[in-house]
Amino acid sequence: MEIERINENTFKFSISYLDIEERGFSKDEVWLDRERSEELFWELIDEAHLTEEFIAGGPLWIQVQALDKGLEVVVTKAVISKDGKKVEVNLGEGEKNLEIPFLSVDDEDDSEDDDDDIFESMDDDESEIILSFKNLEDFISLSHSVIQDSFETTLYSYQDYYYLYVKFEESSLDEAQIDYLSSMLLEYGHRSKVTIHVLEEYGKLIFEKTAIPHFKSIFPLL
Repeated sequence: MEIERINENTFKFSISYLDIEERGFSKDEVWLDRERSEELFWELIDEAHLTEEFIAGGPLWIQVQALDKGLEVVVTKAVISKDGKKVEVNLGEGEKNLEIPFLSVDDEDDSEDDDDDIFESMDDDESEIILSFKNLEDFISLSHSVIQDSFETTLYSYQDYYYLYVKFEESSLDEAQIDYLSSMLLEYGHRSKVTIHVLEEYGKLIFEKTAIPHFKSIFPLL
């Protein structure tokens, strides 16, 4: 995959179909399976390490062009107007900026069947979260901050990063407790869009289900 920064607001990804297949996706899935295409998109974003510095804080304008040997994906960060009614896409010098009406979730026309809404949100499973760490020391620090043990934690390594898959036990934790624990965990790691399926398929399993108490027991607080 090749990554090119077009301007402050725009990145371009060029990826071959061979690369896509090596990641465990088929050409048909990319075009026909919405869930799998989103999974691939967030994998590319995370691989480019753009989740924190680029993605956070606004909707995205995404353009996908099919080439003979692969895909070209252009991602531009958009800004919502102060009144919340329009989205402005700054395409950079020499390009015409776009102003797009923005429908909030309270608008009467909003429909769950509108699959073409490019600013659609992705529903996260509140019972699980995946965190990324650049250094193992950050994860070790996290392990010493956690007292609650009502969740499973599995640690992976993947493409020079460490990933912690957290599965909360909904039978013993309510929504407020899960929100609190998630916020605490995010003080030490970054929320990742790499899916558990990618980690299980391509990542290296370091420790399963009890990673936090295990590392807490064998490593002193740094």
